[in-house]
Amino acid sequence: MVDLDEAIVARMESHGESFEILIDPDVVQKMKDGKEVDLLDHMAIDTIFKNAKKGTRASEDKIKEIFGTTDPMEVAKIIILKGEVQLTTEQRKVMQENKRKRVVEYIARNAMNPQTGGPHPPTRIETAMEEARIHIDPFKSVEAQVPAIMDALRPLIPIKFDKVRIAVKVSGEDYGRCYEEFRHFGKIVKEEWQTDGSWIGVVEMPAGLQTEFFEKINNKTHGEADVKVLKAGK
Repeated sequence: MVDLDEAIVARMESHGESFEILIDPDVVQKMKDGKEVDLLDHMAIDTIFKNAKKGTRASEDKIKEIFGTTDPMEVAKIIILKGEVQLTTEQRKVMQENKRKRVVEYIARNAMNPQTGGPHPPTRIETAMEEARIHIDPFKSVEAQVPAIMDALRPLIPIKFDKVRIAVKVSGEDYGRCYEEFRHFGKIVKEEWQTDGSWIGVVEMPAGLQTEFFEKINNKTHGEADVKVLKAGK
């Protein structure tokens, strides 16, 4: 269960009655996005309140009448999906900052500078977002917010989402050390073994990951790998 200090109030009003729960703020958007969530792990207490701040419990009769059940998990789900969420100023600030970091990370991972073919450093993306005065919705998913943010960034920096294909040649011995990295960063779209025992492959990945990929593979092979960008994706 979430700590009381970290929980927020979700409230629904119906038939002149108020019903409240204390819930983990991170779970609200997940549920609204249709994701399966074990609410018991995310409620501060499995109780339906009339006034959570005062600790006043809602009447079981009223809960049954309005929700058709007294199961706190089922009632909590309805409150989250149909009610409203209340945040303190500090809670909203923390949630917005955490969501902002995730947005920057997502864009840095998937975007590239079309003028250079290379990725944008996260600091450059952050600076452009500040200049564009981007507003981050703490409850809206990263993926849902990114398209509008990209539209706001394009007048300020050359940026677009793209994929790159990277050709890699490693020795048979290094292949075993690198294989999981190939799969972690992207998708192996072509591979073959050479007569000398070396492995050649083409790995497709989000453009923003190429620098990190080079560093990882060179580190694993002590600089012995042959790694180069073939082309950007369509």
